Amino acid sequence: MTRKQTLLAALTLAVIVASGWVFLTPTPSFEQARSATRSSEAVLLDRHGVVLQRLRLDKQRRMLEWIALQDISPSLQQAVLVAEDKRFYQHAGVDLLAAGSAWLDNLQRTRARGASTITMQLAKLLNQAAANSAQNGWAAKLGQIRMALALELHWSKAQILEAYLNSVTFRGELVGIDAAARGLLAKGPNGLDSMDAAILASLIRSPGAARSRLAKRACATLQAMPASMHLPAKKQPCLEVTLRTALLPSRPFPIPGIDDAPHLARHLLTHNGERIKSSIDASLQRFARDTLRTHLAQLAEQNVEDGAVVVLDNHSGEVLAYVGSSGDLSGAAEVDGVSALRQPGSTLKPFLYALAIDQGWLNASSVLDDSPLALTTPSGLYIPQDYDRHFQGAVSVRTALGASLNVPAIRTLTLVGVDPFLETLRGLGLNSLTRDAEHYGFGLALGGAESSLLQLSNAYRVLANGGVWQEVTFSPGGQMATAASNKKQLFSPQASFIIGDILADPGARTITFGLSSPLSTRTWAAVKTGTSKAMRDNWAIGYTDRYTVGVWVGNFSGAPMWDVSGITGAAPVWRDIIEYLHQSRHSQQPAAPAGVLQQQVRYQPAIESPRQDWVILPRQTAQTPAQQNLASQTYASQTSANQTPANQTIVVNVTPSSATLIAPPDSAIIAPDPDIPQPRQALLLQSGGSGRSCLLLDDKAVAACGKSKALVPLPLPGKHRLTLTDAHGKLLDTHTFEVRGLQVPGKPK
Repeated sequence: MTRKQTLLAALTLAVIVASGWVFLTPTPSFEQARSATRSSEAVLLDRHGVVLQRLRLDKQRRMLEWIALQDISPSLQQAVLVAEDKRFYQHAGVDLLAAGSAWLDNLQRTRARGASTITMQLAKLLNQAAANSAQNGWAAKLGQIRMALALELHWSKAQILEAYLNSVTFRGELVGIDAAARGLLAKGPNGLDSMDAAILASLIRSPGAARSRLAKRACATLQAMPASMHLPAKKQPCLEVTLRTALLPSRPFPIPGIDDAPHLARHLLTHNGERIKSSIDASLQRFARDTLRTHLAQLAEQNVEDGAVVVLDNHSGEVLAYVGSSGDLSGAAEVDGVSALRQPGSTLKPFLYALAIDQGWLNASSVLDDSPLALTTPSGLYIPQDYDRHFQGAVSVRTALGASLNVPAIRTLTLVGVDPFLETLRGLGLNSLTRDAEHYGFGLALGGAESSLLQLSNAYRVLANGGVWQEVTFSPGGQMATAASNKKQLFSPQASFIIGDILADPGARTITFGLSSPLSTRTWAAVKTGTSKAMRDNWAIGYTDRYTVGVWVGNFSGAPMWDVSGITGAAPVWRDIIEYLHQSRHSQQPAAPAGVLQQQVRYQPAIESPRQDWVILPRQTAQTPAQQNLASQTYASQTSANQTPANQTIVVNVTPSSATLIAPPDSAIIAPDPDIPQPRQALLLQSGGSGRSCLLLDDKAVAACGKSKALVPLPLPGKHRLTLTDAHGKLLDTHTFEVRGLQVPGKPK
């Protein structure tokens, strides 16, 4: 073999080896590279695929959506080619002319000039981990060349340029053309002119360059671009590009995005780049948010700045709207009002009455006593008051619940028991109630605990679903909530139906709210309001045949509202959302379940007008004397509901409440106040109930018969007896109490 043939064979072998070296290079496909490029943000979608929220999770870099090449300004594409790779469309991944020119230049300059093509730079970006191990070494450069040749073999030039523009760092944390254009110029990638393009292209080689150096490079890039891409109105483009460069922000502009569900996004989005479809309806979400903000703006002068809304689908448990705060109206907009624990006030009362009905104690027409009540508890005397601080006397359960009277609720709690009621609330999903029954005491009936808007709203959904509890779900389709293992029957369908009927009855609310209030809607809806101590929380939660809507307003700071009640705070927001949900379809009143009959009810004496009412005739239930006294209720009949003719009139005989002593409570221990002079120490004696009764202290009258209160000088230290008799001297009630002596400093106790 001649020398020429040997050389040719060696060259052929080298070409074959090199080709195999390139061809066998592990190379991702274009689709794989695009899928692996993860945005720094996660995206929350609504049930229809509409973007609700963008949430940045990667704090090291800012990368937005992958932008297709046809959606990137042609000026930007041209500027990048001019600045980084003039012969991009002529070479096969390695520009030998540029490499030779750079080698000659580097012989005469101290600062080396590179000759990496766009394809080589992309190869480095795709294999960043390997490049970091020997970033400037020959091995790393050789690997880039190999990968670049392989990319040119498998990808089109358009794909290479598109991937490069979406992966390269422009400045600081801004990666990709979308983040760079919006973060530095507040423009989209398709809206860049030639000067914008020259500035961004000049950043690629040195992202941290000073503005003066960047301006010179941008000017050179602009002058090298085709004349057709220059702005014709600019006679001094270099001066203009220098001015624009000087105006670049020191920190990237905030990149605007969809901001419709920030609190829910923080719950659901955990990984950057993910896109999660939720159960939220975007149009409903925005309406609920705007409605809340509008009403809160009207309450600004009443010291109200925060609020939250949640909307649930009754059947599936899907969360259709989740508004965590009032946004910029709030001083703590990041706090999530849907999941925050607040005092629920009277919103717990429907569950208390439902439990009492299921236990057989009460019906809607049963009578409760709304008169002064004092209960002795381990922590002291508990004396509940009604909202308007007036007492109504004998009232039906329908009126007591509809008008949200406090004392009848406490009397009902004495029937069902604090422990059973607490367990019922926990079964309803109020898992924030972690203390024992003794801790909550009788105040549990009036909301003396903490729960969240989401928990409470889902508890009301139980009443809407005939007493069946299910978890809520944030996934469209309600897959989780419809699982059979996820259902619990907490109330009977009969009790749930009656409670819903009461909550939807405007007449039952008249005493407290009047006939016309924001609780009245054009469609059928059951609703209850609640206000916590010191006016810190205000609620309106209710349901239709399709939806459950919960609204909370207040202040995340804990500051009290000024003159805001259930019907002026949360209720108007609740009503507007209910009307929006049923603007094209009215809610239908639920059908009465088996075992519930509607019958004529008449009271004797007529404490309330005769009416048609739903009746579950009570089961035989043994009552203790204390329960009978505290409840002061009278049942109409002891026959079962399905044995009573539908046309029979039930006459409820209202037995006047027996007179009882209220203060001081039985077995009380009273200590003098050392800051009050002894002659001015006094003790309040008080009785409750109807009839002409007489108060006696140690068998001596302290007031004229018929007076229920008497303020007397504090009795001497020792045990005393307070009695209550009728006008004929018959004993009605008796309490004993002890007065302690005033402790003198320095003397033993």
